[in-house]
Amino acid sequence: MAEEKNKLTMIVLSGDMDKVMAGYNIATGAAAQGMEVVIFYTFWGLKAIQKGNLTGKGLFGRMLGLMNRGGIDTIGPSRLNFMGMGRWMFKMMMKSKGITPLSELQKLSFELGVRHLACQMSMDVMEIAREDLLDEVSDVAGVATMLEHASQSKVTLFI
Repeated sequence: MAEEKNKLTMIVLSGDMDKVMAGYNIATGAAAQGMEVVIFYTFWGLKAIQKGNLTGKGLFGRMLGLMNRGGIDTIGPSRLNFMGMGRWMFKMMMKSKGITPLSELQKLSFELGVRHLACQMSMDVMEIAREDLLDEVSDVAGVATMLEHASQSKVTLFI
């Protein structure tokens, strides 16, 4: 096993607003405390780091891209989404309480040096190209890379 570092590795499987927000809160808090932070996005988690354009080349990939468009401002809560109304409601409630918006937390994570890795296998299956991801995404990687980071981390989380 590799030597453990003051490092956090987070696997983000969910593309739900509340879960991504929890992930960014933890990641930015850890980075602000001086931890090295790596987030590995897989399957639906990729929605958080997509630009929001249509994806896919084949029939199924295009259908998935249309029904499951990514982009930090388009993702909805895991419960009570009400066809987008829940996303709007939660954004208004957060604003009224002075809570940092999800898009700003994401931007802060980039500024704090959090490394964002996109899962190559998930991208292949879902027909998401590197060009469909935010430019700030550090790299596209496989599970072996994520496991290497996790083996060096004091904390590994799965969201």
